[in-house]
Amino acid sequence: MDYSELEADVLRLVVGATEAGVRAFGEETVTRLVRPELLRGAAEDELTEAARTALATACANVLTISAAELHDELATIYDGILVDDDLDPGVLTAITALAHWKSYLEQNRRGELYELAIRSIEDIDHEVSADLDDFLATPEMAAEYERIRRLLDPGAGQERGTQQR
Repeated sequence: MDYSELEADVLRLVVGATEAGVRAFGEETVTRLVRPELLRGAAEDELTEAARTALATACANVLTISAAELHDELATIYDGILVDDDLDPGVLTAITALAHWKSYLEQNRRGELYELAIRSIEDIDHEVSADLDDFLATPEMAAEYERIRRLLDPGAGQERGTQQR
């Protein structure tokens, strides 16, 4: 499966999922994208102390923080970015995930969850450098794709199992 096919399939899954499915997917994915190890690369000269604190707080409380509180934490983070570019990739991943999650909480737009899925795929790609022509060739990328499918279309695995018999 090439990258454009992967994107199209993820979009199809997000659009077709149940409300409970997209919520579960969103919660699991945003939690994965704000995991503490992603923040370890943050250099002191990239973020102010207030921004680092806001980022840590938002990440630690991502599933319990309100959209308004998350909005305030993100404002503190954005105000405290000290570099023009070259923000640590893990920190950038976490900030982007928080912004998409905030928008989802505010507007309940599934497009924000599609963006979280793509960020999650990109996070894996950053670790393993997937082949654009066969994006699922690495075990890590195949596992991430299956995680996405399992959460957004729980019956898909059962259907595949039935078809293979």
